[in-house]
Amino acid sequence: MTSKQRSYLMKLASDLDPILQIGKSSLTPELVKAADEALEARELIKINILKNCFEDGRDLANTLAERTRAQVVQVIGRKIILYRESKTKKKIELP
Repeated sequence: MTSKQRSYLMKLASDLDPILQIGKSSLTPELVKAADEALEARELIKINILKNCFEDGRDLANTLAERTRAQVVQVIGRKIILYRESKTKKKIELP
């Protein structure tokens, strides 16, 4: 992913509300499945890390991206933005 594409996706994600939350149980199989389904439906998702999760946000983002075959767009504080091109419902055209 180029820096121009990443910048474009960050701009699109700025208006998004987090649709998933990572809590003290960290990355459960159910959370990974929900993220996978959300990525297929939306392509770009924002995830919130709750205060009771003590793992590093960058590590969580990389692990989740690996398990869902997505790309980490950005990690700021307790927010993760992931992108994966949908196989069936392509909505976002990258520059």
